[in-house]
Amino acid sequence: MARLTEETKTRNEAAIRAAMERILSGNLPPGGKSDLKTLAALAGVTRTGFYPKTNRDGTTRPGAYQHLAEEFERRLRELRDAGEILDPRVAQIERLKKENAELRKRISARDEQLAELTDFKTLAISRLAAQHDEIERLRKQAAANHNVRPLPAPSSTVPFGSCS
Repeated sequence: MARLTEETKTRNEAAIRAAMERILSGNLPPGGKSDLKTLAALAGVTRTGFYPKTNRDGTTRPGAYQHLAEEFERRLRELRDAGEILDPRVAQIERLKKENAELRKRISARDEQLAELTDFKTLAISRLAAQHDEIERLRKQAAANHNVRPLPAPSSTVPFGSCS
């Protein structure tokens, strides 16, 4: 693989910095994230330049753009620590988590209310059944005793206190 010339490296670094600013300002391409893969794609460079290299003797050396990758990660971390969310998907996930928690609260409140109403219904039905049994018992008792006398019929058809 050919070595980078200083001119190409300078041009690529400028493109990476421009792409970094674009991503950090929240202007993500469709399907992109706030990560090195998107940064490399926007800048038109390969991702391998962001990572350390291993020499043939086993020692490591920094990648051509590793310092920019570290700067990008640091700035991204600072923005996240400050509470700014750059990735709309992350914001959507956070919003959905909050909605989910709220819906779970509402469901548990509804379940509690439903349990209370079920208990009330059971109590009301048992009271109605007890009252019905008491009414039936009193009716049978009244029919069995024969000591209930009918009230006398009214002697006049004119109501009391009439002016006529």
